[in-house]
Amino acid sequence: MSEHAGSAAPASPASDRSRRHWVVFGAAFAILLGAAGTRSAAGVLVDPLREEFGWGRGTVGLAVSINVLLFGFIGPFAAALQQRYGLRRVTTTALVIIAVGAALTTQMSQPWHLYLLWGAVVGIGSGCMATVFASTVASRWFVARRGLVTGALTAASASGQLVFLPLLTRLADGPGWRWVGTTVAIGALAVVPVGLFLLRDRPEDVGLVPYGAGPAWTPPPAMVGNPVANALDAFRAARSSGTFWLLWGSFAVCGLSTNGLIGTHFISAAHDHGVDGPTAATYLALIGVFDIAGTIASGYLTDRYDPRKLLLAYYLLRGLSLFVLDPALASGGGSLFGFMVFYGLDWVATVPPTVALCIAHFGRDRGPLVYGWVFAGHQVGAAVAAWGAGALHDVTGSYRSAFVLAGVFCLLASAGVMRIDPRQPQFEPGAGTIEPVGSRS
Repeated sequence: MSEHAGSAAPASPASDRSRRHWVVFGAAFAILLGAAGTRSAAGVLVDPLREEFGWGRGTVGLAVSINVLLFGFIGPFAAALQQRYGLRRVTTTALVIIAVGAALTTQMSQPWHLYLLWGAVVGIGSGCMATVFASTVASRWFVARRGLVTGALTAASASGQLVFLPLLTRLADGPGWRWVGTTVAIGALAVVPVGLFLLRDRPEDVGLVPYGAGPAWTPPPAMVGNPVANALDAFRAARSSGTFWLLWGSFAVCGLSTNGLIGTHFISAAHDHGVDGPTAATYLALIGVFDIAGTIASGYLTDRYDPRKLLLAYYLLRGLSLFVLDPALASGGGSLFGFMVFYGLDWVATVPPTVALCIAHFGRDRGPLVYGWVFAGHQVGAAVAAWGAGALHDVTGSYRSAFVLAGVFCLLASAGVMRIDPRQPQFEPGAGTIEPVGSRS
């Protein structure tokens, strides 16, 4: 378990200080990239499992819903465990859990196997690899460039899962879907040494201060006590804030319109329009490529502009684009390519401004825990879309209504985020309420 020092340790030379911060950033980036295959496999498995076992889209979608719900709701508890036992210990344990769960999926033959292994085991492990991990690294290790770091780490996870898609799709269409689970397990195990040898819990533990911290900086008091109680305390304190619920609701729409809908069902929707699996996966990989640029740019902009206005633009444009997805799938060619490029730029651009608002309103150490609960909202939305879009397709024979409903929700989210109080409140650890003081410059 890591301990806070009572005050900041003597600073190392500037070049060494900078290098150590970016080594930790690089380790976190590699870990998120290596574990990203976990999040991309679900969309690949929908049709192969239906063909081999006769499981409907709704059945597979339910397993994905279990996975994404646990992926989200483990987040605040994972953040609390990271506070209590350290990033390195929690992260490497989670990677092993992912690898074991993914490997065992190669032996499944009943729906409950899918629910248990891909839904529960992989969901719990990958929950510790959620964007809560990125927000914790960024908030602990960086003051300057925090938004940029959050964007880059988010891109590693979100883009990595989409870049994995062509490989996983070819494995499913060639050697068989069981190789998908094997590949995900290998990817997770491959980055365990990175976590063990390069990841560090806090800059204070190695005699440093956060990147960009001023000379008077001192570490905040360590959070002590039961990690589960700490996570629940963070929720109890935040739930009285309207800001929390606006962020929770808008992020639910983010999950609904990305991982839940497009990430899970795009390949199947493309099949409905005569696009083969590898081609559809390549289109999804385009989202991953352009998401790198979009999310890093969003982090850069978050360091400089009002995060609420950025969220307004992101949700508004995403909602409008979803209205044209079904016609784009039908026509293919340039219109579908254009959609994928645009959607890639906007895919998880919402994360840096959402993290920034959580940290600004709830504090450096408590902020990641609160963001964990906000991210749970993201996964609730994703779970609803993963199951709901499949169920709607089973009834109507088309994904068109799901795309339109998701677009409407995005437009509602774009209006909701502007109701967030622009004032930056002062959050006192242990306080039951959050009182706004001052105003944001």
